[in-house]
Amino acid sequence: MPDLRDMVSNNLLPFVSQPGQYVGGEVNQLPQPGDWQRANIRVAVAFPDSYTIGMSHLGCQILYWLANHTPGVTAERVFCPWIDAEQVMRAKKIPLFTWDTRQLAAEADIFAVSLQYEMGFTNVLNLLDLAGIPLRAADRDNSHPLVIGGGPQADNPEPLAEFLDLVVLGDGEESFAQILSAVDEYKASGVARRDMIRLLAARFPWIYAPGLYSVQYNDDGTIKSFTSEYDDIPSNIIRCKTLDLDQAPFPVRPLIPHVKVIHDRFAVEVMRGCPQSCRFCHAGFTKRPISRRSIDKIIELAEQGYKATGCDEIGLLSLSTSDYPQLEELARRMNEQFVDRRVSIAFPSLRVDKMLSCVPHMASAVRKSGLTMAVEASSSKLRSAIHKRVTDGDLLEGVRQAYQAGWKSVKLYFMVGFPGETLADIDGILDLSREVSRARIPLGGAPAAVNASVGWLVPKPHTPFQWAAQPTAHYYHEARIRLRELSRATRSAVRLKMPNVERSVLEGVFSRGDRRLGRVIEAAWRLGARFDGWDDCFDFHRWNQAFEETGIDPGWYAHRERGLDEILPWQHLAGGVSREYLEKQYNDYFARLEIDRPAPGMFKADIFAE
Repeated sequence: MPDLRDMVSNNLLPFVSQPGQYVGGEVNQLPQPGDWQRANIRVAVAFPDSYTIGMSHLGCQILYWLANHTPGVTAERVFCPWIDAEQVMRAKKIPLFTWDTRQLAAEADIFAVSLQYEMGFTNVLNLLDLAGIPLRAADRDNSHPLVIGGGPQADNPEPLAEFLDLVVLGDGEESFAQILSAVDEYKASGVARRDMIRLLAARFPWIYAPGLYSVQYNDDGTIKSFTSEYDDIPSNIIRCKTLDLDQAPFPVRPLIPHVKVIHDRFAVEVMRGCPQSCRFCHAGFTKRPISRRSIDKIIELAEQGYKATGCDEIGLLSLSTSDYPQLEELARRMNEQFVDRRVSIAFPSLRVDKMLSCVPHMASAVRKSGLTMAVEASSSKLRSAIHKRVTDGDLLEGVRQAYQAGWKSVKLYFMVGFPGETLADIDGILDLSREVSRARIPLGGAPAAVNASVGWLVPKPHTPFQWAAQPTAHYYHEARIRLRELSRATRSAVRLKMPNVERSVLEGVFSRGDRRLGRVIEAAWRLGARFDGWDDCFDFHRWNQAFEETGIDPGWYAHRERGLDEILPWQHLAGGVSREYLEKQYNDYFARLEIDRPAPGMFKADIFAE
């Protein structure tokens, strides 16, 4: 075979848009030429989306850093080639390569793929096919890598069950380190790769091997039983937890991309988990117990990252940065550390009540380009039901403080589709957004620019809403039309942004799907489905055709209320809390709204058809 570096340089780069995303060799790259050949264990850290998205993903950077600081291990990155690059690669027979030193991805011992988003499932198949790795785990032999999935979608990997050898449940730092050690041990002992699957699944309680389990179904399509096929394979999988973030590996010299990426900043995770427990939030229920980094460690990592990258923005990340217990001190110390170097500090996920105490310290440290607040629902009653602890008074007082500190624009996040919501709840999104905009007028300014982002509810596994019926596409389209018409009728500084409805419904299908959906994913991929998270690539007709070809009804997965006694596809995979606790939370949601819980099998009531 011709040299892969020459093939990429001569036959790919001159024929694609933005070739800089394929060249590798970035500042702070860890593997060097020859490391791949010398390593005992070779890892392809694969991200099933574009370079511009994957290079902003902190989780993959952590795994890349951890593996390359493990003796005897070399890890290189793999991203999804963009559509034009895929066409060139297939036409010129260029196999999927690693970005760092141009190695064959198929020659890795471990192909570790990050499962971040339901609409990236077809990209997982595309990576495997471009690499020359058989799509189905059952078709692979000992010459093929172990295909291991992890990330948030690993909490219900069943739609991808036929395509994955192993799935890691929970946090990646400790689990990945132990997998590398075990595979090194097995390889040194001459254990064949296919035999490692069962050995790893029996050895680690947080590893799930889908192919070692069988599923039986009832006549109505629900699951009858889910059983492991071997006595040494557990019937239930637990989560791996990284409890001490101060001791966890962290990439203090992250790669500096050659092209503009989604988040061009150095990021530090300050806290993992969220105490708010909003009832729709998958991460809030699965990332338990909460773990935090100390302020000293955050400052240390931020200083090292700044010196290694020169980034002029440092993001302090978590599900709810507001709930970091020493937030005010953290804001003050970060400001003192970096303000003289003109480095801004980004505090995402701030609740308005906590923002008030931090505004004085944030004012000089944070660029005034915009402030983001997750409100979720327009009425206090619905917010209380979903456990969103934000009052109208706190919200309006918070934005006034922000306007006084120099902010001129606000982004508000809302959601439509909650069980029991009313037309008034939907109309209230625009009403509350206008109030937030007008709150700047008494301070002597023009109305603030408010971007109201309205998402469509996608019920998630391991949350109280895992039993809920997702509204139909008709419901969401009617809500979109209603909000647009209200916006046109009342001119204001509020701009509405709403995502693609059909894509959100598909997310609902695969979020709570079972392994029978693997046929749909493969059919859609063969019909050309790629990068479905991107508006200019998403084609709902492909998916409709895939469902028709496989005879599978997507509505049965998305729009049907589940019974509390139904066996769910992810029931054998531990979430963050017990099923009984989630059931209690779901019942309490309806009690707070003073309405009855829907009966099993029902679709969500369409308030636009009444």
